[in-house]
Amino acid sequence: MKIPLIFFLMIAGYLLGSIPAAYVVGRIVKKIDLRQYGSGTVSSSMVWEHVGHWAVIPVALFDVFKASVPVWLAIHFNLGEIVALMIGICVVAGHNWPIFLKFQGGRGLSPMIGILLVLFPPGVVWLLCFLLLGRLYEPPIMALLGLITLPILVILMKGSKVIYFAAGLFLLITLMKRLEANQRALPSTIKQKWSVLLLRLLYDRDIKDHQAWIHRKPENQANSASSNPGDS
Repeated sequence: MKIPLIFFLMIAGYLLGSIPAAYVVGRIVKKIDLRQYGSGTVSSSMVWEHVGHWAVIPVALFDVFKASVPVWLAIHFNLGEIVALMIGICVVAGHNWPIFLKFQGGRGLSPMIGILLVLFPPGVVWLLCFLLLGRLYEPPIMALLGLITLPILVILMKGSKVIYFAAGLFLLITLMKRLEANQRALPSTIKQKWSVLLLRLLYDRDIKDHQAWIHRKPENQANSASSNPGDS
């Protein structure tokens, strides 16, 4: 009886994750497609930069709880932490590669926090601390460091072994999404291609200047794309 329920929750999790709250808010409030602005991610950070600071709150809460609810349901139905985690990962997959937006989505950090909210609450505080540090330093690097060092907190807090698995999956998905970059094309030359891939991996962008990257608009993206990625 549990297998059909697990299958249903995984499919439902992906479809729920695919609901792009940031995109919807951008369309309603500013009538813009966030995929054409800044980093091109359908995320709370781009809502902050291009829609309005206030709009981050409902978007972030929706993205967190769309993962928390299915994970909590899995625990409630005694499906176990592993199954709960896999259902949560389906939500993250939907968020990052939403079927409703041609698989162009966010980076998955909010639904990852939603998973941890149910399975390992100290991990939420851990990641939020790194994100706050990111406001002072380099945001993409700090987010990556938060995920990389999450197992240290699991050891210190003597958390479930499932969270080690979760941390590995979170990091893998994050790196995959950074490199894939919402299907953004790579430069034609080999040197520039490797330069952009390294920038994506470490900094989650195609140019060195973070502020120039997140403030891009459709009218200046052509110029940004034509510039040398290593010199911008």
